[in-house]
Amino acid sequence: MRHNAKAIFLFSAALMWAANAPAAERTWRTLDQLTDAEKQIIDTTPVPPRMPEQSYLPEEPYPFSAPYNAEEVGYRVMNFTHMARWSHIMADVFGSITKSGYMSQSTMSGLASYKGKPGPEFQINAEPGDVYSDQLFYYTYPPKNEGEQMMWNLRRTGPEQATKLDYFIYSPSLRRVRRQPPPRRENQFPDSVQSFDDVVGREPWEFTWRFIGADTIYESVRFPKNRPTMTLTKPDGSFFEVNTADLKMLGSEYPSYREDGGVECFVVVAEPQRDWLPDYGVSKLVYWVDKTYFYPLRIEQYDSDGKFTTVQVRFAQRENSALPDGEGYTNNQSVYWDSKLDLTAFSVHDAHKVKGWSEEEQTFFTPDFMRRRWETHPRKSLALVDKPEQFYLRPHLYLDRFPSERKIDIPADVASRIAAQDASGQLVFADEE
Repeated sequence: MRHNAKAIFLFSAALMWAANAPAAERTWRTLDQLTDAEKQIIDTTPVPPRMPEQSYLPEEPYPFSAPYNAEEVGYRVMNFTHMARWSHIMADVFGSITKSGYMSQSTMSGLASYKGKPGPEFQINAEPGDVYSDQLFYYTYPPKNEGEQMMWNLRRTGPEQATKLDYFIYSPSLRRVRRQPPPRRENQFPDSVQSFDDVVGREPWEFTWRFIGADTIYESVRFPKNRPTMTLTKPDGSFFEVNTADLKMLGSEYPSYREDGGVECFVVVAEPQRDWLPDYGVSKLVYWVDKTYFYPLRIEQYDSDGKFTTVQVRFAQRENSALPDGEGYTNNQSVYWDSKLDLTAFSVHDAHKVKGWSEEEQTFFTPDFMRRRWETHPRKSLALVDKPEQFYLRPHLYLDRFPSERKIDIPADVASRIAAQDASGQLVFADEE
């Protein structure tokens, strides 16, 4: 009886927390409440459906000009996929934790080669089926996976070209390279919340886009109180310690923070076009994109019944100073949460270094090269989480915001863990309730 009363109390506390955090006053506004200045940036007029004889691409060429309609913002979001949209090397650190506190983590050295100039323009203008990026990943942790490799050749999709990926793995135990069937794009990877589309991005021509309003975000990735510092790696490989409280959503160079530290965002909805994605298991995605660059700080997914399933929140920073304005920003820390499994996952892109590839070095991105087992560009990182209690916190839910669009139903046991997490400032696991 006492346990049930506690669960009810914590559930009520969780609802109050979600409605009020992180700002004390209402931060979100619907389309009819947008300011004149905001209407100079975006065009909220619904994007009309195209006739069969029209191209499925926008009439104006990328990167478009203000005011941007919702579809054009969807194309601008292409520049900010999980991986940076330029050739580079990095340490890829990722892991997950269950509701009971079981934690798994891995690290890889990642190599990425993009065709054409940085950004999504080459992919947009390429012919369906063309490869626009080659990516090679070499596992360095845990020891049982060391030496395993994974290679992706990413292809531009089109009406008659659904293949998005050529996928190869190398196993040291088998000493063989094997071609793998592409994963179902919206399905999560094993022991993770991330899906394939979460990693490589979604093609905006496969979705319809519409604005639903504006909002201000004050927190995205959240650290527990018992993890006041973390160690990151510079492009030259040297380590440095940062205070986690000092990390900002869009890094220190972002020009448009509010005086109170918030980031003003437009909120846009993407829904799959069923003639493109007839069996896609996601009915809707909701993006919070900053008003200056349209960087997605928060992405929610809803299942085929329209119910909330997962949320992704992000940190970004300017990693490519050679690019103008916001084009050099990329994701460097992300947290994902599955509301049904109460599974939390993270990703850190560390030791990021812009890297051009010579013609000879392009051979790295071939299945035959994987057999050599050469880790040509090792990347080191100390960004692993030391113990479960120091894992990233679940993202905010914002249950009160845009209620007509966001159908969120959190089970009582999950809500109680959320409330306990926020009361203690760190994760509380199922057996500790």
